Amino acid sequence: MTQPEAAGVFPYRLIATDLDGTLLRRDKTVSPRTRDALRTAQAAGAHHVVATGRSVAWTRDILTDLGYRGLAVCGQGAQLYHAGEQRLLTSVTLDRALAQTVVAKLEAALGPLGVAANRDGMTGDVVLDERFHDKPGRGFREDPDGAPWQVDDRAVLFAEPLIKLYLRHPTLGDDALAAAALAEVGDLVSLTVSGEDLVEVLPHGLTKARGLSLAARRLGTRAAETIAFGDMPNDVAMLNWAAHGVAMANAHPAVKEIADEVTAGNDAEGVALVLERLLRPTP
Repeated sequence: MTQPEAAGVFPYRLIATDLDGTLLRRDKTVSPRTRDALRTAQAAGAHHVVATGRSVAWTRDILTDLGYRGLAVCGQGAQLYHAGEQRLLTSVTLDRALAQTVVAKLEAALGPLGVAANRDGMTGDVVLDERFHDKPGRGFREDPDGAPWQVDDRAVLFAEPLIKLYLRHPTLGDDALAAAALAEVGDLVSLTVSGEDLVEVLPHGLTKARGLSLAARRLGTRAAETIAFGDMPNDVAMLNWAAHGVAMANAHPAVKEIADEVTAGNDAEGVALVLERLLRPTP
């Protein structure tokens, strides 16, 4: 990855930020300092694009609360959403027959799994099978009692178009499950780890980098003009795609390994520190 030539007073035309663990603090807010740094960079000619593993349905309210009105890459690149217009621009779905085949192959090799399906669309719910146990408040749709939407019949998971699956194993950790699944079905689908207990099955070749490239094209920018921030393995492709990739101090080791630099954590103004440095006039 190479640095672009300076464009005006800010050297990049596109700033891509993950949400959880990156732009958002643990309390799911963006600090005033980070907001100011982003506004200053945008005033200098840069675009800001949010790129998150969350689906549009799981992202819309957060973006509204932040006052964000730009493009958002959602669902690991499956969905491109215009927050200002509250409109889904593009969507890539996971073939449901293939998804069922993948689950069958994995359970034959690894034993029973907990499976959840993230449905497509602006209001797409996450439906959990009876083995996929989740705590309230995670972000998945909840019933009136506050419990995630769990079904006894796994066929319900595949009843409507979906953008991805979530997998859990009773004994394998996230990284181990993702590696084992990749070895079994990596020729059929893509797999990534996006957070604690979030191993995802995606359409083959789908990454945040793919979704971000679509957003960049709409904005008239390129990878060579992009700085990207992230913290989890699902951000690796995006950081590699960008001219300059920044890992948070709280990032997964796989992200730090490929990043061009490591900044402070998401609770310690990590994004703002980098942007402020780049905005500072050169002596």
